[in-house]
Amino acid sequence: MTHIRNTFLAFTLLLSAVPAAAQAGKYHVYSCRTPSGAAAPVDGWSGTLAPGGAWDDYTADTCPSGGALVAALGDETGHLAQVDRATWSFAVPPFAHLASATLTRAGTTAGGGTGNATYQFWLSSPKISSVFDQCVASIGCKSEGVFGQPSSAGNFVGVPFEKLGSQLLFSAGCGGATEPEPFECPAGQGDPNNYAAAIYLYAADLTLEQTAGPGASSVGGELASAPTISGTSDVTFTATDPGAGVYAAELTIDGAPVETTVLDEAGGRCRNVGQTADGLPAFLYLQPCPSSVSADVGLDTSALSNGAHHLIVRVLDAAGNSAPVLDRTITVDNPTGAGAPPPSEGAAGGGIEAPPGTGARGKNGGTSASLPSSAAGGPNGRGATRQATLTARWRRTARTTLSSTFARRETIVGRLTSPSGTPIAGAQIEVSATPAFAGAAAVAMRGARTRGDGSFTLTLPDHLSSRAIRLAYRAQQAEPEPAATKTLRLAVQAPLTLTISPHVTHQGGTIRFSGRLLAGPIPSGGKPLILEARSGQGAWIQFHVVRTDRHGRYRSSYRFRFPGPARYRFRVVSEAEADYPFATGASPSAGVTER
Repeated sequence: MTHIRNTFLAFTLLLSAVPAAAQAGKYHVYSCRTPSGAAAPVDGWSGTLAPGGAWDDYTADTCPSGGALVAALGDETGHLAQVDRATWSFAVPPFAHLASATLTRAGTTAGGGTGNATYQFWLSSPKISSVFDQCVASIGCKSEGVFGQPSSAGNFVGVPFEKLGSQLLFSAGCGGATEPEPFECPAGQGDPNNYAAAIYLYAADLTLEQTAGPGASSVGGELASAPTISGTSDVTFTATDPGAGVYAAELTIDGAPVETTVLDEAGGRCRNVGQTADGLPAFLYLQPCPSSVSADVGLDTSALSNGAHHLIVRVLDAAGNSAPVLDRTITVDNPTGAGAPPPSEGAAGGGIEAPPGTGARGKNGGTSASLPSSAAGGPNGRGATRQATLTARWRRTARTTLSSTFARRETIVGRLTSPSGTPIAGAQIEVSATPAFAGAAAVAMRGARTRGDGSFTLTLPDHLSSRAIRLAYRAQQAEPEPAATKTLRLAVQAPLTLTISPHVTHQGGTIRFSGRLLAGPIPSGGKPLILEARSGQGAWIQFHVVRTDRHGRYRSSYRFRFPGPARYRFRVVSEAEADYPFATGASPSAGVTER
């Protein structure tokens, strides 16, 4: 068989020749290792040894400790051709088919061979002429890939589209003639692990496509039937899915998504771990989410204007398929303050409303309690009350988390009212922020003051890190605990630069990368960054990991092994990590032409 050499650039050429498929109904499953290098389960993989093989044939799973799936033959005995073989196989679940796959591997045939028997390893599928990557000692291949460096460019192998089927397999074995009797591969020559032949699968990125979608039944709740809606109302339903499982509910108002809620994380299994270049969800299990969920999803209507709105509720499965739960026009009728009683008059020029039954009867039949005479600073705002309602949202989205860039200023809008809807004017809204890295402490930020109608606007400065922003209202200035709070989250993409030189090269030529991670604090040991490339409109492929210095600077290089002509684009990516307060971000891409 032909010895196939796969490197990163050959793989990107392959991808660029395949038309991009639609994203609907697809999801990634990571095996052994995620793109960021974290250990992952090996759901769907199983190891087998050929019947009658030698005692030192091996399959091993060292992925939990940061290793690999290993298929190997030991060097302590000889091995019979077509008899000794170790194999790992991946079985596609019956509810899906394999849309694409990228494998990261390295292998050795250190035991060599004789004229009639040879050590080898290979990647294959059950289809005809199924081998798509192999290394055979007798034709001069001693090893492939870089051992112990999973992200090395030479380790990546893309499964050709025509080879995709119900299984993927990788094997190490002894091949050769079997007539008049099986010939034998020699003993006594091995790699540092004492393997005469071995293949290590460091990672697999498998894209599964599911055609059948979820369903919803037993729909109920105020959102489903109430003629008018106010405050927070809910919809209840039962959702099922025959494949990857029930993932989330999505609510849209007047055509704009306002909320996506994961319905059951299943102990962490049903959690999108991200790190994909195509925007699809990614999980660590073939069926990550529950097949059936009883759901209760709420909608806070306080951010909506009064009147009619078109509400759509959909249930999504883990593959992105959806089914309708609810599609109706709702009428929102929240209190606006019109005709509401004026604030009670009490000590220091304004009363603080008390819970029913706890204070004296006020002018309009309500209950009120005067500020204690010892309260330092007096009431916070006209109509101050410990039962205040504080609403706040991002100006650009109704979601509680906003994704932004380092140089952009974002704005929060909100309103402060009494329980009856009366505006609380002239009140100070305190703001504090906790940066998004482990052990960070909250720090005070510039606050805002409410207008006559109780509304307020807060524009944040640019060049912020990701953070949780807490808004708080105290009914009296010296009150130890706030009367009302609201927390929003800002996810800021890591800002990076990338410089490439030269931009024109040739086979055997080297290009050099340099740049900087522009925002800190940088972790003490530097921040790992991922270099990626693609050809044409193909997927971005990771080919190297580089670490910055303590100032955020980095350098790297790449040598072209295959002849041109070809054009590539490169970028550098910083992935979200617990010790760095920024979301995943990518540099602008830069082009290179190989002649």
